[in-house]
Amino acid sequence: MKVAIINYGMGNLGSVRRSFEEAGADVVIANHPSTLYEVNRIVLPGVGAFPEGMSHLNKGGWVEALQETVLQQKKPLLGICLGMQMLADSGDEGVETPGLGFIAGSVKRIDQLGCDQRVPHMGWNEVHYHDAKHALLQHIPDSSDFYFVHSYAFETKHAEDLLATTQYGSDLTAIVAKNNVFGCQFHPEKSSKAGRQLLKNFMAYASC
Repeated sequence: MKVAIINYGMGNLGSVRRSFEEAGADVVIANHPSTLYEVNRIVLPGVGAFPEGMSHLNKGGWVEALQETVLQQKKPLLGICLGMQMLADSGDEGVETPGLGFIAGSVKRIDQLGCDQRVPHMGWNEVHYHDAKHALLQHIPDSSDFYFVHSYAFETKHAEDLLATTQYGSDLTAIVAKNNVFGCQFHPEKSSKAGRQLLKNFMAYASC
């Protein structure tokens, strides 16, 4: 299983790579969009601000390559943290910025979504499933703990795209999924056994 981790200048590549290698993947750090056409799975990591992230993706030529490989060729894509947020239609961090538009919705600061706790949300928190039978969640008990670090969250437009939530002052999106596109707000590479299993499930997902 050949997995490409996109290097667009804003990802924690080292730990993500090690986690996928431990899960049995043949990992490639993709420094150019052409690499995405040569792999079985694509990972979009990310740490930082939505506008800067999208600027890097656009300037690097990643957006067109992702549209072709993910939407047309149906290669499974996993967005992690900021990478998940950029799957949305837009984000309002600082200035409203168009996202990839792979899953309908928008990204907002968590205190705008009803959270009355300290921002950012940082640390271990339970994740509660909306669809426990989904392939991405197999062999991971409901209410498992995952590691979060974020100030913004994905608000999905369609309920069926919301796979799991976490409770932090309000229900915040933890996992989104639509067809072969997946995103997790937490860091699976820092989430011990449950995180490793999620990466294995992503690798095992049978794309249509």
